[in-house]
Formats: sequence, structure tokens, C-alpha cells
Amino acid sequence: MKNFKWLSILMFSALLVLSACSDSTTESSSKENTSVEDKDYSELQVAYNAQPPTMDPLMTTAVATRDVARNVFESLVTLDADSKVVPMLAESYEESEDGKIITFKIRQGVKFHNGDEMTADDVVASMEHWRTTTALGKANFADATFVKVDETTVELVMQQKLFIALHLLADPSQIAMITTEEVIESATAEGITEFIGTGPYKFVEWKNDQYIHLQKFEDYKAVETPANGLAGKKEAKYENVYFQFVTDASTRLAGIQTGEYDVANAIPFDNVEQLNSLDNLTTSVDHNGFNAIVFNKRSGIFADKTARQAVNAALDEEAILTAAFSNSQFYELESGLMIKEQTDWYSDAGSDQYNQNNPEKAKALLKEIGYNGEEVVILSTRDYEDHYNAAVVVQQQLESIGINAKLDIYDWPTVLERRTDETAYDIFITGFPTEPVPNKYVFLDSRGGWAGWTNSPEIDALLDKIATASSQEEATNTYSELMEEYYDYLPIIKFGNKTTVTAYDSSIEGYDFLQGIILWNMK
Repeated sequence: MKNFKWLSILMFSALLVLSACSDSTTESSSKENTSVEDKDYSELQVAYNAQPPTMDPLMTTAVATRDVARNVFESLVTLDADSKVVPMLAESYEESEDGKIITFKIRQGVKFHNGDEMTADDVVASMEHWRTTTALGKANFADATFVKVDETTVELVMQQKLFIALHLLADPSQIAMITTEEVIESATAEGITEFIGTGPYKFVEWKNDQYIHLQKFEDYKAVETPANGLAGKKEAKYENVYFQFVTDASTRLAGIQTGEYDVANAIPFDNVEQLNSLDNLTTSVDHNGFNAIVFNKRSGIFADKTARQAVNAALDEEAILTAAFSNSQFYELESGLMIKEQTDWYSDAGSDQYNQNNPEKAKALLKEIGYNGEEVVILSTRDYEDHYNAAVVVQQQLESIGINAKLDIYDWPTVLERRTDETAYDIFITGFPTEPVPNKYVFLDSRGGWAGWTNSPEIDALLDKIATASSQEEATNTYSELMEEYYDYLPIIKFGNKTTVTAYDSSIEGYDFLQGIILWNMK
């Protein structure tokens, strides 16, 4: 079994035992598939389990958008495998003595996919658009501005030092992408209308419900430092990459075995042993953040935090995780948003409120608020089987304490659309990557307007205190306070840490994973 190839701070200690007898990061498996001589190595077919709602990463936190768009768009800075911020489209950066100004030197000779050379004007337009569009930007950089100093220099000017500024700019989810000034000027309320980046692959075509086609960008200018996480040298090894949308898990499983697909993500956990008995496949198990209940806190029963506390008291997290991930090889009970391997941040504050499995307490809390059998709608999808399986158990556990719970199942793009409608649901199930700083969790901050609609001045104040901390020690102590407040307010309920399984043709080299599959340097 794979020794998880992700941020070293994020590796599951509980899962490391799986690699105890080998230093190998993957487990080989085999299939009788097309011979090496017959395979077309100019084309990479990726069976992906969900269709993105958009190709504009600023308009969504959906991982399907993130995993495709990261091949097309790049940012000034990014994260290496140890979660350290390193330059990407910036040649270098420097913080002023008072921490209020970060100066970026822009790499020269970088071309966009339309052939234009990247300029400081493009950078300023892109970063101002990111700052005023995304939840992260609006919550953390509302009073800041990006300014062109000269043709090779851009400054981020802030009213006060932001302890976590560079980590936010390196966010791989709502990536602070650099595109052309013209693309930004033509953007609508629904996002950009042309997908022109600087990445190793360029966007060619999106056939709805079928595939997204990317093509090697021949004029890509890579950095020369070794590949490291999302940082370092990137090479497009394939002429064409197709993200095939295959929402049915059994179809992805069959396709990776027959050779129809070269890579298949989100392999069902029950089928891992089967794939590991085959010769020409490799399976990779990677830490993949956590799944959670997100409450609609704007309307309905869960606008009252006591109702949210009743659900938290009722849940048996281990039963939910077992249903979603088959067995404990693929999950870990963990109460904190920042996990044990994140030694700079970890705290067990609030852990006494996690995994209570106390139905009687839950019933008493429901009685306290006068709950009278109102229907509770749980929004979920079968595009992510772990989401669906968790939702089924959550429904059963809520019914056991007297809540009239109903499952509402859609494809993933529809879930993303409906979760923005406060009248459409009471709970939805989703997943989150394990973030390098607490402020990147979109469900915490009231000011970003993210689905579920957190509204907690107390949490906002603690996030601000972390953002402006003078030291890591101060930030960590404040995070402990934040976790106590989190378990009182309950914007979400985290089930526990999770993994994902990817299968790929064993002839492929260079597989890597950091908050999603990394396709560049794969050959």
C-alpha cells in the first residue's frame, strides 16, 4: 500500500503501518491489457468522477475545477511538498520590514497560451480580480491593493501585516491565477469566458457531460528548480490529455482494467485489493483531507446552533467513516481542522465534543428548541460514493433521534448549484483539503459568503487575530481558541481524515499527488 505522497505534514500516522515492509510509495498490480507496442503514448486518458461546474477556479471551490484548472493556470507563488511557499510566476518575492508590502519580481519571457508575453499589467489585473472575487480575497485582502511598480515589479500593499498572506496567495483551490488583462476585462458575473493561462497544458475543448480536452503548450517556460509538490519544473509529457467524466465508479474500475483509461481517480475502497492482485496497474492511496456535514445556517432548523449541537451529539463518526471508506486503513478519527502532523498548528481543543455518539443528549437538545418533526433535507451526490455512503448513515442516525431526514441526491454540478440556494436544503455533504493555515477554510469566515453562510463574529475575530499574529506561537494559541468556538458554533461537522485511491497504468512514471492528481511530469 502506498506511503502517502502528499505534504509530509499531512501524512497519516495511522496509515504508515501499511508501508512498514517497504519504502515503496505504490503497490503494483496487474492487468492483461493492450501491449506497450500498441499503446498511444501521445495521449493521456483520465477517468474523472465528476464534471466541474466551471473552468474558472475563482468561481468555485469544487475540486473537479481545481484538478483540471491547475494544468492550465499558474500563480505568482505556490506550495511545495512540505507546504512551504515558493515562487512560480514570480521570480522572487520580498516582504518589507513592517510586513505591509510584499514585492514580487515577475519572471520574464513567460507566455500565455494565446502567444502574448506576461506583463506586470496582466498580473495586477489578475490579482485585483482574484482579490475582489474570491472568498479568500474578500475576507483577507479587502483593504489591500496590487500595484504595478515597473514592467517587472508588482507590489501587494496592505494596511497591516498579514501573517498568512503568502499562504493565501499560494492556495491551490481558488488559485490566484494569472491570465491576460483582456480576459479579466471581459469577465462576467459568471466568471472568465476565455481560459488562457501560462501552464504546461492549454485548454482546447469542453464537451458537456463527456470530457475536457487539454493540449501540450509548446511555448511553456518552466522554472529550472526540481519538481517538488506543486512547485518546481513542470513538463507536459503528453500531446493531449482528456479528462473523461465517468461518474459511475464501476465504469471507472472496468475502464482502468481494460486499458480504456490510463488513470482513474476515486477508486472504490472495496476494490483496492482486487486491483492490487493485477500486474500492470499501480494503485496509490493519498491523504485527501476530510468530509463533513455543512449546515444551512441562514434558514431552517439549523439556523439555531442548538439544533446543530444536537446533530453533533448524535453522530457516530466511526460508523459514518466505515460506510464511506470501507475500513480503518482508509480513514482516521481526528477532531481538529489542523491535524497531528501539522506540528506548528495542532491542538486537541474541543476534542471532547467530537464523536460523542450520545443520542439521549441529542434528543434533549431537540426538545429544548421545540423540534416538531420538520423535514430536514440532506443534499448529496453519487458522483462521490464516499459522500453518498456517509449521507445514508447520517440520515439513519438523525432518524434514530427523531429527526425527519430526507436524502436529496443529484449529480455533483447540481449539488454545487443547489447548495447556494438557502431554500433547497438543510445539510449538504462535501469534502475539504487539509489546509496549511486555518484561515483557508472557507466555512469558517462570515465575510466570504460561502455556501452554508457562517455568521459568527467570534470566529471572524479569531481568524483576524491569527492573520495578524506576530509569531507562530501566538497564531497556534489563537487556533486553540478558534477550535473551542468552532465546536460551540458548528459551521460544519468534520467526520475524520480521509484518503482517496487512484489507479494508473504501471508503465506511467512520475505520478504525484498534492490536493489532487498532478499530471505534469507524468510520462
